[in-house]
Amino acid sequence: MTLKLQGRVAVVTGASSGIGRAVALAFAREGASVVCSDIRKSANADGYEPDLNIDTDDLIVQRGGSAHFVSSDVTRANDVKSLVAAAVERFGRLDVMVNNAGVAFDFATVVEEREEDFDITMAVNVKGVWLGCKYAIEQFLKQEPVKLANGGVLRGRVVNMASMAGLVGLAKEPAYCASKAAVVGLTKEIAIDFAEHRINVNAICPGFLATSMVRSALEDEATSKWLHGLTPWPRLGTVEDVAKAALFLASDDAEWMTGSMLTVDGGFVAR
Repeated sequence: MTLKLQGRVAVVTGASSGIGRAVALAFAREGASVVCSDIRKSANADGYEPDLNIDTDDLIVQRGGSAHFVSSDVTRANDVKSLVAAAVERFGRLDVMVNNAGVAFDFATVVEEREEDFDITMAVNVKGVWLGCKYAIEQFLKQEPVKLANGGVLRGRVVNMASMAGLVGLAKEPAYCASKAAVVGLTKEIAIDFAEHRINVNAICPGFLATSMVRSALEDEATSKWLHGLTPWPRLGTVEDVAKAALFLASDDAEWMTGSMLTVDGGFVAR
């Protein structure tokens, strides 16, 4: 059986924990060489993933895959530019860029939210995606395209991590909603600019997931019940649900998709 990403090279930001870790592991299982990037190499200790004591890149290698870790801060242009360069130097090219790194702060109204929290949220969630698109596409345009089985070509694919919070308003999350709505708009615009170059640019909009980011809410009985009640599907999502969507968008199955927002939210935005 042919692996979906056999011979492809991918960069995943925020790869040490949560969604990024799941995406990196899924890509590696399907044959990709994965550059795992994060500010720190180790996973968040309060995450729900198994094998948290093993770093993502090391786990991939243990399972027979190909991976490399690069420390980077997605809010810094030189870091992101160097990250893409490291992928090319290590594996020869870049085929898929997953701009996943993100942050969220405690619930607050716009009156209560601190300015510094807003600034950090926009820097990581928006500027980080902008920089990732910028330097990945710059590399895509320089390299030779890959010929596909259907006669088409692949020059590169971008998968941005947006959120259902970019499609609908979530109470007491002004900065987060603003940042993810920006990712939605940015994804659509860049998709239009580079469609003629055979560069796919899509985004995933996850719903409520069991991750370290929301662990405190899930451990509060009343809040957990409230979160479960908001999603029509009778369970919360997992990082693996999102990883499967990312794998689809990175694969040749999604060759004619660009500028799309793929919701993985248990029906939340369909209400």
